[in-house]
Amino acid sequence: MKIKTGFVLRNICDSYVVVAVGTRAEDFKGMIKLNDTGAFLWQRLQQERTREELLAAMLEEYDVDSVTAANGIDSFIDTLRQNDLLD
Repeated sequence: MKIKTGFVLRNICDSYVVVAVGTRAEDFKGMIKLNDTGAFLWQRLQQERTREELLAAMLEEYDVDSVTAANGIDSFIDTLRQNDLLD
């Protein structure tokens, strides 16, 4: 899975936001605010990744157990899918 093209992550005043650019901005109005973990996952999803790769990256980067990390990843992926942000 991978984030669709036409979205850019920015750090503005210590907050992460995603905005649509180009033709994607015509269909997607507004912006998405992400926490640090969401931004971390978003950055990894700029390239094709599996759930297992995301989980390994989370466990390496954060002091979190695998169940908590997996639940967070699943929730994040579900939200991206519901909003048609994944290829």
